[in-house]
Amino acid sequence: MSEAARSLLQRWGASFRKGTDFDSWGQLVEAIDEYQILARHLQKEAQSQHNNSEFTEDQKKTIAKIATCLELRSAALQSTQSQDEFKLEDLKKLEPILKNILTYNKEFPFDVQPVPLRKILAPGEEEHLEFEEDDEDGGAGAGSPNSFPARVPGTLLPRLPSEPGMTLLTITIEKIGLKDAGQCIDPYITVSVKDLNGIDLTPVQDTPVALRKEDTYVHFNVDIEIQKHIERLTKGAAIFFEFKHYKPKKRFTSTKCFAFMEMDEIKPGAIVIELYKKPTDFKRKKLQLLTKKPLYLHLHQTLHKE
Repeated sequence: MSEAARSLLQRWGASFRKGTDFDSWGQLVEAIDEYQILARHLQKEAQSQHNNSEFTEDQKKTIAKIATCLELRSAALQSTQSQDEFKLEDLKKLEPILKNILTYNKEFPFDVQPVPLRKILAPGEEEHLEFEEDDEDGGAGAGSPNSFPARVPGTLLPRLPSEPGMTLLTITIEKIGLKDAGQCIDPYITVSVKDLNGIDLTPVQDTPVALRKEDTYVHFNVDIEIQKHIERLTKGAAIFFEFKHYKPKKRFTSTKCFAFMEMDEIKPGAIVIELYKKPTDFKRKKLQLLTKKPLYLHLHQTLHKE
């Protein structure tokens, strides 16, 4: 085993044990974060080109399946449904496989498939790639306009514990209006809370892939729990919503447009906010509307205060 492979396996093993420890102790937010970080590292290794990888193609398939299981466990921790969830004892069966990936030659213990091969980009990374015009895709490879490929779990976090006199915010993302809604593949929304300098004030969350597409709308109907009490957000903060979709021609997930909500817009009830052209401008200095058409992001806010 090369030194590089040994180092990778040690880091992965430590991260795996850290996640399962948090999981067993009931520290669910920490467990979810650890699982998702490790899943991202495993997916990147599984998608690396052969010459740049320490692992064979078969080993990379097993690594990708372990990443899928980590995402399934993460999704189970965020779900209120008890049926068909991926349990901690199931996940623990994978630790010896990950530790001995170079010699593992048995059938994988769970019937899961690797996340489809696609380039995984860090937040904002796609902004440095060559931009494509909206009409350039032409829907190529999009398949049925009313159906999506297999879902990939989101990274939604549970509501924070309530505190006397403090306010928590739940944002329901209902739908987004787009002229080519039916052509978007694997659409989801990344939600972040930024200060005036574009620095994260809370963990970034991704919704699951959208529920359905209908006319000029992509429907989500998903709740986002903002991970900080409203009173503790800095002056000038804003909540950002980046609409992302998969581009088969270039094999990466790209930001199509974004919207944001400022602190004075936080109030109970429905709200529609305008869509802006990419790249996402977290500092809100050079904003360009996506379209002159009346298409918006539709949200509903719920405030929780003791």
